[in-house]
Amino acid sequence: MLRTHTCGDLSEANIGESVTLCGWVDSYRDHGGGLFVDLRDRYGLTQVVFNPPDTSEELIELSKTLRTEYVIQVTGNVAARPEGMANKKMSTGAIELRCTDFKLLNKSKTPPVSPSATGKDLPGEDLRLKHRYLDLRRPEVQRTLLLRDRLIKGMRDYFADHNFADIETPVLGRSTPEGARDYLVPSRVHHGTFYALPQSPQLYKQILMIAGYDRYVQLARCFRDEDLRADRQPEFTQLDVEMSFVDGDDVIGVIDGLVAKLAKEHLGIDVPTPLPRMTYDEAMERFGHDAPDLRFGMELIDCSDLAPKSDFGVFKSVVEAGGHIRAINVKNGTKQYSRRGIDGLTEFVQGLGAKGLAWFRVEEDGKLGGAIAKFFSEELLEEFKERLGTEPGDLILFSADKFAGTCRILHALRTKIAKEMQLYEPDTMNFSWVVEFPMFDYDEDTKSWTAMHHPFTAPLEEHLELLKTDPGKCRAQAYDLVINGSEAGGGTVRIHDSEVQSQVFELLGIDEQTASERFGFLLDALQYGAPPHAGIALGVDRWVMLFAKLDNIRDCIAFPKTQKAGDLMTDAPGTVDAKQLKELAIKLDM
Repeated sequence: MLRTHTCGDLSEANIGESVTLCGWVDSYRDHGGGLFVDLRDRYGLTQVVFNPPDTSEELIELSKTLRTEYVIQVTGNVAARPEGMANKKMSTGAIELRCTDFKLLNKSKTPPVSPSATGKDLPGEDLRLKHRYLDLRRPEVQRTLLLRDRLIKGMRDYFADHNFADIETPVLGRSTPEGARDYLVPSRVHHGTFYALPQSPQLYKQILMIAGYDRYVQLARCFRDEDLRADRQPEFTQLDVEMSFVDGDDVIGVIDGLVAKLAKEHLGIDVPTPLPRMTYDEAMERFGHDAPDLRFGMELIDCSDLAPKSDFGVFKSVVEAGGHIRAINVKNGTKQYSRRGIDGLTEFVQGLGAKGLAWFRVEEDGKLGGAIAKFFSEELLEEFKERLGTEPGDLILFSADKFAGTCRILHALRTKIAKEMQLYEPDTMNFSWVVEFPMFDYDEDTKSWTAMHHPFTAPLEEHLELLKTDPGKCRAQAYDLVINGSEAGGGTVRIHDSEVQSQVFELLGIDEQTASERFGFLLDALQYGAPPHAGIALGVDRWVMLFAKLDNIRDCIAFPKTQKAGDLMTDAPGTVDAKQLKELAIKLDM
């Protein structure tokens, strides 16, 4: 080994020892007679002093050629820092290494991304991703990736302790579109055919249950060619779990235990289990979203029955057309949002497709004021006050639209306002479940049903008949884990009866021939003694983002893609030469 210790190891207990460190020059300070260097590796920083009598004149002169990011090896004596010079912000701040010998291992050009940069000093993300090898040296990024490592180890240990078998499934498989586009891989051997990179190991893990491996787990790489957001990547990692002879409650119970373990180990908090649950319908009624943030209140309140009593034409016409009038009560909101602030909120919802934003301000005397108040009688205003639970200083914001529209607008407002008014502590973590999702969505454009989760999801047993009579009311044995308003995992009880599976395919417009072509191997397997089984997939990247209190999932991945699915460091995707295309029998139409 070129070193005896790391740059985060040394303390007062090592004073008097001769040690050797290796690392990068983080900073250097020339104080005339000698040089002070902060030497960095992923474990920390150690101050190295090049000064007589420990360091020879020859080495002192050589040390003056050092620059940031040079890689060096230093041997020296550990000593206490002079009185009053200790740095309590550093784990090694009580000591320094007085150099007796050092070796330059490699030079560095002036880095376009400084590993010491933080906050406003950070260059733009594109530059950092282009030189990701430098960005990865930043302690903040290293802490995140090391947290990721520990979280994954904790996940592996937990499932190993619960008798799960870690089994790999293929990366090259058959295209079975699940809502997003597949990444396709052309076959050189079978011209005109393609493999697909997995969107998930869904079908394989169901096959494993049929094969008798009753507890399966895998850290699976998955790929989806879809539009990106701050919390999505084209390739991602999920913790994939499947169990036999269980129901949804059993799967939820296992994940409850995992949440409690990891929250205690990495956040130092005790999470009571079982985690709270609410149905999808309740979540949409109370919070307007299927992954509600429960760190604060501000629940949605339906006022549709009161609106027709007013003279406010907007409210009346929406209700007459079958729409809804719903509101949120922003407690003490008038202190945060002046009239100009409300105009800003109005512009915000207009950007989301709303025509405007109706509002009441609760005056000091408790009366409701604002531009629309004149359209309401005193008696009706009192009804609104009682319904909305108003107090002086509150701000009432309305959405008038179809139910889904009010959900979208008020959820966005609720989230924005809670952040701006700091309605929760940044370190707060809230874990919950949303269950009993609809089985299907109705696509108005195609006039057809689509699967809310995936087509292998089982309906509630008491809703089996609704598959034939009223699919829109059919609820699924589906469950999503929600952390701080983000979906952190989703799972379902699977269909293990081939007849029910065929019935769902038919409802989704997947005819027998198409089902056989896409999923024939699963349908065949279901006829050979398939056990009841259920599972879940947890988004590892998103877990790391949430546990690290970050806003962007790219910060949680060593080599992420941009929002246009590109890799700026390697310049992928790239072109290939004509010979490769010819071997694959591919012609480009460009």
